[in-house]
Amino acid sequence: MQWKTLGATPFLPPLYWRAALKRKITGNTLPEQGLRCRVSIHPKQVAAYRKVCGFTDSPILPATYPHILAFGLQMQLLTESNFPFPLLGLIHLNNRIRLHRPLGGVSELSISVHTQNLKPHPKGATFELVTSVEDSLGLLWEAESRMLCRGVKLEDDAEDHAQPSPTHVNELTRWKAPADIGRRYARVSGDYNPIHLSALTAKLFGFPQAIAHGLWNKARTLAALSEHLPAANIEIDVEFKKPVRLPGDVTLLTSAAGSTGELWLKGAGDIEHMVGKWRPIA
Repeated sequence: MQWKTLGATPFLPPLYWRAALKRKITGNTLPEQGLRCRVSIHPKQVAAYRKVCGFTDSPILPATYPHILAFGLQMQLLTESNFPFPLLGLIHLNNRIRLHRPLGGVSELSISVHTQNLKPHPKGATFELVTSVEDSLGLLWEAESRMLCRGVKLEDDAEDHAQPSPTHVNELTRWKAPADIGRRYARVSGDYNPIHLSALTAKLFGFPQAIAHGLWNKARTLAALSEHLPAANIEIDVEFKKPVRLPGDVTLLTSAAGSTGELWLKGAGDIEHMVGKWRPIA
């Protein structure tokens, strides 16, 4: 992997323009270059994120917040000319984060992003968007987001990545996903994907109404699980299933609090929106 170090967090508007212009698949191999950058933590931005995602005030950053810090780097990486797939239309299938140490007492972090593990899928091909966060002591947090690009042709047989539904879970809480949550989350995250903003823009991409960001679903779930989970040395892996249409009502079911457990986010009629598990880092 070759690394390019940026002097500042990328400015998002030109990256959205690049994303809007690229609509075709231009290859079937991933670039061997990653991006790095140092970022600063801004308390007002963290507070706004907590409010949108349901986290209470704390000196410890939410476990999902590094996604926000890395979003500009991810956008730049996925809109570079050597990246073969159009950003708009990518489908987020899975997200796994590893929290090595508590996210407290940090004001500046080093973030790196790259892609890897291109594999065939019945509907195209998948790859992993990998994000790592370091502080002065070393690796602090890392994540892999598995993305699907429809229509990519690869030669090998597809693998089955199905994740079984959790068992031994009980209802923990319920909440409403309001009609404007896509726009509110976009303002704190920078992720203005049209499928999340309104029914009108979502219909342009084949959705009958706007859907919630997958990472908002995960963040809102972890906020509800704050007393359930260890503060560090934890891996939290979720699979995004049916999207949460806005507005919508969801129910969170989980196993008992502890170092290992399972979760299940469902909607009306027992529709599965997200299933996952947490465990100590191996």
